[in-house]
Amino acid sequence: MNDVLEVLLGLILGAICMYWLFTFFNKKKRKEVTSHQSTVLLEKIKSVCKLISVEGDFAEIYKYENTKEHFLSLVTSKKKALIVIKAKAQIGYDLQKVLMHANEGKKKIVLTNFPQPEVLSLEPELDFYDIKNGMFNTFKPDDLTTLNQEARKHIMEKIPESGLMETARKEALQTVLLIEKIVETIGWELDYTALHITEEQKKKLET
Repeated sequence: MNDVLEVLLGLILGAICMYWLFTFFNKKKRKEVTSHQSTVLLEKIKSVCKLISVEGDFAEIYKYENTKEHFLSLVTSKKKALIVIKAKAQIGYDLQKVLMHANEGKKKIVLTNFPQPEVLSLEPELDFYDIKNGMFNTFKPDDLTTLNQEARKHIMEKIPESGLMETARKEALQTVLLIEKIVETIGWELDYTALHITEEQKKKLET
């Protein structure tokens, strides 16, 4: 009788151990799968964010004048030129400022910060017209560096009124909504409440 009880007890304990081991490894496997899902998802989101970019072409006429005084300010000499500035500006985002993390328990990606648009690149090309040198004030090779700097500054001042920044912000909002769709395809949820995107803004983009 005791032998039978010992066998039954052994079987029960064995079954409990097997159930515990099965449950432990099953949970661990689910956790690993979830962790893998969140990692892949975050990488996909970063990849999508890299697509955000707005380009604008500028063509501006810039009048350059430089006057120098000589002989105790008794004589002035002026050089001037008419310059056509052509430039391509790229507006985008510093992706290092994108902050997001995965809440694996709730299967949620939390987007806490999306940066403001900024000028990523701006390379002006200068075409010179109507160049006039002064008697004691002529154009020199070093002037090209100065003129490039002034041309870049001139275009940078034009960018805010060009509407490129506002277009870039709309592109960012569209990307956030695209990220939301990607997250939903695998049964996760995107939480971007920290960005304060209103329902009215969402509807404008969806229509």
